[in-house]
Amino acid sequence: MFRKISVAAAIGLSVITINAQKNKNTRLERPKLVVGLVVDQMRWDYLYRFYNKYGNDGFKRLLNTGYSLNNVHIPYVPTVTALGHTCIYTGSVPAIHGIAGNDWTDKETGKNVYCTTDESVQPVGTTNAKIGSHSPKNLWSTTITDELKLATNFQGKVIGVSLKDRASILPAGHTPNGAFWFDDSTGNFITSTWYMNDLPQWIRTFNAQNLPEKLVANGWSTLLPIDQYTESAPDNSSWEGLLGSAKTPTFPYSNLAADYQLKKDNIRYTPFGNTLTLKLAEAAVEGEKLGGDEVVDMLAVNLASTDYAGHKFGPNSIEVEDVYLRLDQDLAQFFSYLDSKVGKGQYTVFLSADHGGAHSVGFLQEHKIATGFFGDGMDKNVNQKLKEKFGVDKLINAVDNYQIYFDRKLLKDNNIKLEDVVDFTVKEIENDPSDLYAVAVTKVSEATIPEPIKQRIINGINRQRSGDIQLISHDSMLPPYSKTGTTHSVWNSYDAHIPLIFMGWGIQHGESSKPYFMTDIAPTVSSLLKIQFPSGNVGNPISEAIGK
Repeated sequence: MFRKISVAAAIGLSVITINAQKNKNTRLERPKLVVGLVVDQMRWDYLYRFYNKYGNDGFKRLLNTGYSLNNVHIPYVPTVTALGHTCIYTGSVPAIHGIAGNDWTDKETGKNVYCTTDESVQPVGTTNAKIGSHSPKNLWSTTITDELKLATNFQGKVIGVSLKDRASILPAGHTPNGAFWFDDSTGNFITSTWYMNDLPQWIRTFNAQNLPEKLVANGWSTLLPIDQYTESAPDNSSWEGLLGSAKTPTFPYSNLAADYQLKKDNIRYTPFGNTLTLKLAEAAVEGEKLGGDEVVDMLAVNLASTDYAGHKFGPNSIEVEDVYLRLDQDLAQFFSYLDSKVGKGQYTVFLSADHGGAHSVGFLQEHKIATGFFGDGMDKNVNQKLKEKFGVDKLINAVDNYQIYFDRKLLKDNNIKLEDVVDFTVKEIENDPSDLYAVAVTKVSEATIPEPIKQRIINGINRQRSGDIQLISHDSMLPPYSKTGTTHSVWNSYDAHIPLIFMGWGIQHGESSKPYFMTDIAPTVSSLLKIQFPSGNVGNPISEAIGK
């Protein structure tokens, strides 16, 4: 009798085990959380220029345990922030997704359009409409965050955080649980009525800590003894800009706390802006319970202080190096937080950049490398030539994103053909020695411009929102407003060669020098999660990075 019971029990246990195994094998597996880390203005070479001074748990953890793609480029121009974030999350290009720049000129009205401004929504958390009235309404394509929402019947949660409105809003897509950005008028993180009518309690609690003031309280000194910053030029180089009330671009920045009180955006140019953003990301994980159940969530994080510091001080400054060394520590702490909160191996991270940045003109001049300023006074000079030719003043309405816009109303009122004005202007600009190419956007495919420049122009031109002429400068020629620090926007490697590393759940360990594009990030994440590619996607999954 005992033997019969034992056999029956064994059979029953086997059936339960088989059924459990069957259920396990048929259940779709996904990470609990996907975290996108986009480091603003991060050149690919920063991974290795500062490598010896990084710790083991930040950038090196990504490199040593994740999959690093070493030959990833941006496939369009202009290489600016809004386009970069949009491309990463849509897998698409400006010609398709509609975001033609950080801003652009409306061809019919002649007015400037900022990429996320939306006067139909109200600010939430501030009374400042200019800072708070923003949404993704100008974005035509879906994002991987939208597709996650659709794939999970809107059960998966999505949060976007950044100091910048556009870098929070565009990655988070059209349907997130929230997108939050920094308000310089209050020192708080805010949102708009596109997302909600009131700030959630976790944001209120975070804002009440007054963390920005605490972070800048002791000023900004170098993390290491300053003589160890051998990867950078000497402090107080002539091509560096000034921070706050500082009279020279030198450490320590002892007046930072007072400068913050006078103008809260001063925190943006310091490493503490990144610290603040990652602390907000942790608060989002906690407050929204991201990664807390079996439905995958997504957190889109932009680390923007690297960009602000780069613009102000330039890539070869001690300030920029210190920002990256401190970011390395912040990343290590953030990964440790995710390990404890979500579970090591239970989440997936990708780290990339929206664009890179050029060496400062002054720095290159010191080292006898060809450089200079591009387009200084171009619109004024060409407008004068146009007036002499066509008898009408100010036919050029704007120069945005290395593109020239003509005043449609003036052309119509004076019965002037756009094509005639464009052709004349192209010939005039070609006399400028700082100009490499000038091409009518309707004639790019037939122009004698080499690849990859030609295709990047085509990808970057949005028929309804971009200008009438695309300008391409000689290498290392910066716009005249960049007398100090640096900027970005062009096709060259210093702006277009970006890092890309995947780490965590479902990711192989290794590296590759095969050519890939920024557009490949979204379909790779989509493939990992087994969700549909974004609607405008033109990229391809990086299959070698995804676990088999």
